[in-house]
Amino acid sequence: MSPNKTNSGSKTRSGFSDPAVEAAFDAYPKPLKARLLALRRLIFDTARTVEGVGPLQETLKWGQPSYLTPTTKSGSTIRIDRMKSANQYAIYFHCQTNLVETFRELYPAELSYGGNRSIILNADDEVPEPALRHCVALALTYHLNKRKAVRAG
Repeated sequence: MSPNKTNSGSKTRSGFSDPAVEAAFDAYPKPLKARLLALRRLIFDTARTVEGVGPLQETLKWGQPSYLTPTTKSGSTIRIDRMKSANQYAIYFHCQTNLVETFRELYPAELSYGGNRSIILNADDEVPEPALRHCVALALTYHLNKRKAVRAG
């Protein structure tokens, strides 16, 4: 599914299905908006290539662009937003999962973390795309992998 299509209906002229999500992106300062839009594309591209994820729903949760797997229920919600620091943005994961703990084990030096809930990125730095794609894929298949583990165990 392209970044311009979600489960939530027809898309606007600029490619968003939800005008509230579009407004949230429009409110970001230009440099951060470009970084967050690139992160949005990475999330949709990853969802499209990972088996079992299905279509994403893009919506706002807590005022942040959020990505859910409502059809397959394969994943945990992913949210993206700027941080209070003018030059940082983050990808947020449910804090009651072990996702960020897993990411720390896999990528202790490649990524920076905010507690047990986020990966923090600097707008001036190159995006560690392979590591981020892997983390996004793990989040989008979190429940699917838990179900497989229960059946196998």
